[in-house]
Amino acid sequence: MICVFDAVQRRHDPQFFLSSGTPRPCPEAPGRVDALLQGVHRLGLRVVQAPDAGLAPIAAVHPDRYLTFLQTIHARWSRIEGASAEVIPNIHPDHRGVGYPLSAVGQAGYHMTDTSAPISAQTWAAAYASAQSAVHAADLVSGGARAAYALCRPPGHHAFAELAGGFCYLNNSAIAAMRLGAAGRRVAILDVDVHHGNGTQAIFYDRGDVLTVSLHTHPERFYPFFWGYPGETGTGDGEGANLNLPLARGTADAGFLAALDVALDRLMVWGAENVVLALGLDAFAGDPFAGMAVTTPGFAAVGRAVVGLGLPCVIVQEGGYLAPELGDNLAAVLGGWG
Repeated sequence: MICVFDAVQRRHDPQFFLSSGTPRPCPEAPGRVDALLQGVHRLGLRVVQAPDAGLAPIAAVHPDRYLTFLQTIHARWSRIEGASAEVIPNIHPDHRGVGYPLSAVGQAGYHMTDTSAPISAQTWAAAYASAQSAVHAADLVSGGARAAYALCRPPGHHAFAELAGGFCYLNNSAIAAMRLGAAGRRVAILDVDVHHGNGTQAIFYDRGDVLTVSLHTHPERFYPFFWGYPGETGTGDGEGANLNLPLARGTADAGFLAALDVALDRLMVWGAENVVLALGLDAFAGDPFAGMAVTTPGFAAVGRAVVGLGLPCVIVQEGGYLAPELGDNLAAVLGGWG
């Protein structure tokens, strides 16, 4: 297996994170890269930098207006007298079917779901490199690789087509899925992050060409709160192509793996030919978000179960925050591919 990673992804270093009304250090820090690379090196995986495939694979998921916003908003924001060092929204529309403002402040509110995805001068470069890593991993699998791992940082599964949020700017898993689909493959996205992949769900919700399945902590009392409920099954052409499997907070290995069995059965019945594994490692018992209690052996079982599908797989890094075992947990999952 090859690991795809670009050191440019380290440049994004968010300084603002608001949790329950209290400013805290942002968990989505550059140090995550070092911890994840420890797991990669433990397995002896070759690390390559993705070639630049341009904006086209990203634009297959995200509209031009949003991409322009991400590329230019920090410079525009910085011209506001007294503006914060990072772009942080302070106003939001009640829905997006409203007027589109020219103001930098208004556009920040329009394109950002919450305050947990601040934009600095380096955010676009890092997010772009992260997306390119996902694109190249998809190309490796389309080219015949059994699996490829994209070390994507910042992550992506909370990014909607035109919305940043939850540490995410570009939806790397959706971009990888679209890249595989363009190569003629029937693709399923399996999201095992402790948080629901609300952006991924929304991108494909009215489409039937990509199956989206998510295991996550029940959102009644857990981020992202408003999405991830069992009744969300898709609409229009996408009816039946979305499956949410919310789990009780504190769920450990047995409950998580039982839900994974349900998810994998759905992938096989649907007829998936390729899998995008949106790999959050934050279901770990020692993760700072404390949503579930999966162990390192539990993550090894997750890897073996996905390998057992016998399908080519693009593994896209999502969550998983600083804990001493973060690299161990990544190695446990990837080790399933031998």
